[in-house]
Amino acid sequence: MIKYFHNNKTLSFVLVSTLVFILYITLILSRVSGCFTLEVGSNSLGLSFYYTKDMVQNFFELRTEEQLLCYSDFLKIWDTIFAVVYTFMYASWIAFLLKNKRIFLIIPIFAMICDWVENYIEILMLEIYLKSKLIPDTFVSLGSGINSFKWIFSTLTYLLILLGIIIILIKFIKKPKLLN
Repeated sequence: MIKYFHNNKTLSFVLVSTLVFILYITLILSRVSGCFTLEVGSNSLGLSFYYTKDMVQNFFELRTEEQLLCYSDFLKIWDTIFAVVYTFMYASWIAFLLKNKRIFLIIPIFAMICDWVENYIEILMLEIYLKSKLIPDTFVSLGSGINSFKWIFSTLTYLLILLGIIIILIKFIKKPKLLN
């Protein structure tokens, strides 16, 4: 059994990183986001492919100052950690499925970096909004653009994982069957 896991370290890492991802979402993210979550409307600017000034304004206006400060803390701490968690999980899947194509590991890393930059810009918008009730157009455009890049890199990551699954399935189907 030890020899099996030694030979399949990547598979073990894939399974552990996937479990950590699931546990982080269910046990941490769902709880710490509760302080700014509303029953109606968007609960995160970064979950859409892009956002406009009206979307940001609406998102901020629907929440109390306490909820906005909670959202700021969420972006600074918990969403930043989440980006690391999902990057490790996606990278481990790519490493496992596309063994000789480790160059593709850069794609989920780019998604994580975009996520971090987007969070930073959202925090800046939020701080300006809390002081002046204004939201700079340039920050909205920049944040929305970075957010779109995050989703493009995320989509490429999903496509790479899908490609890896397809390659493994094709190899399995074409594998010669041994006769008993």
